[in-house]
Amino acid sequence: MPLPTGFTVVLDRRTEVLDDGRVLLGGFPTRLLRLTARAQALFEGRTLRVTGRAGALLADRLLDAGLAHPVVTSLPEPRDARHTFVVPVRDRPRELDRLLTSIGPGHEVIVVDDASHRPASVAAVAAEHGARLLALSVNAGPAGARNAGLRLVRTPYAVFVDSDVVLPPETVPVLLRHFADPRVAMAVPRITGLETAASANWIGRYESVRSSLDLGRHPAAVRPAGSVSWASTACTVVRVDALRDGFDARMRVGEDVDLCWRLFADGRRVRYEPTVEAAHEHRVEVADWLLRKAVYGTGAHPLAERHPQHIAPAVFAPWSVVMVGALLAQRRWSVPVAGIVFAGAGLRIARKLDGVRQRHRLALRLTAMGSVAALTQTSALLTRHWWPAAAVGCVASRRIRRAVAVAAVADVVLEHRRDRAALDLLRYGVARRLDDLAYGAGVWLSVLRGRSTAALRPRIVRRSGTPGEGR
Repeated sequence: MPLPTGFTVVLDRRTEVLDDGRVLLGGFPTRLLRLTARAQALFEGRTLRVTGRAGALLADRLLDAGLAHPVVTSLPEPRDARHTFVVPVRDRPRELDRLLTSIGPGHEVIVVDDASHRPASVAAVAAEHGARLLALSVNAGPAGARNAGLRLVRTPYAVFVDSDVVLPPETVPVLLRHFADPRVAMAVPRITGLETAASANWIGRYESVRSSLDLGRHPAAVRPAGSVSWASTACTVVRVDALRDGFDARMRVGEDVDLCWRLFADGRRVRYEPTVEAAHEHRVEVADWLLRKAVYGTGAHPLAERHPQHIAPAVFAPWSVVMVGALLAQRRWSVPVAGIVFAGAGLRIARKLDGVRQRHRLALRLTAMGSVAALTQTSALLTRHWWPAAAVGCVASRRIRRAVAVAAVADVVLEHRRDRAALDLLRYGVARRLDDLAYGAGVWLSVLRGRSTAALRPRIVRRSGTPGEGR
């Protein structure tokens, strides 16, 4: 189905308009789109409003490429916006009461008690708020509990929300607007930290800016290898008829990533909408926090089995592998070789930009961006995904020690400045390294259990870079 008349998109903040509007550059991965005169006429500044078939096709293509995003405030509400809240919970009556209070009266709510140790407390809270209770006799995990609730939903949309979340009243109505796009199957808000007395400690302040669930300030299409490659289902609105069998109940962790990637494979869209939020009570006790980070890491191998093409911890172009390898060698020839590779990559990119004004200057900038991305990913491999192997290498090699030290320190300094955390550099750095160590330990535990290194292997891609044309 095409995008409806009136559907409006705006170019992503990183999308560049070149050559007097004839060329668009941006998206994930970066691509160049040449616009015909007819396509150019459809834009008003950086905005395109669908008024006919041509506009619908171009807007659809821009959304697929990550070059543009819907203007959510301009989208209509669905004709049938009825929705049911599905709340999986195991114990946590206090948190459940807080969530149901934030949802408020007048909504259909299904509370799925996932085999609580004290089911009477959960039942009492559900009854107090007029919610329907589904009590499971055997613990099914988050995925299984959500599926059990989903089977009882009779409305077009379901809102999955975890019990440790507080939901502002505007969040769900705004997310529902994304379903004006018939391909959207799921829309998620920004997950922020819930302010509590406990969240004021140093772990809480770190989590407020570096939570694994917080996907940032900018809207995005959720897709593998995109700027946002997955989204948490701690709070999410879904189109019920698009979920088919729902979550993979065999997965106790990573089920949200799996769902996002399955929807993408089905040709559906998942939208991340940071203009609305859901406040999540983060773990702030050190031991509990580290355990949760490690648990997140254990989802790596199950995801590698289901999505081997998307699970790579890093994605490199062939030229960037050679450049990074030369720099890691730390020899006299390292910088000259890296420079030659950089120059060669820049010339190759410039050839693909044939016909674009100042293509060599643009190619230089794109090559520099690719180099920074390659170095950033290498740093993450050394300090996060590969840290057990890097630690062994540090014992045997002075060069590896230098590489790991530079990666660890540079990462902390740069990210602390970017995050503007209300935390001094030292404690931020300790939290950052503990975060990576715990997650990486979970990944390696998963890999050892699965007897496969698929979740640890980077992917090398050779993109064609063929420019597209918008009609």
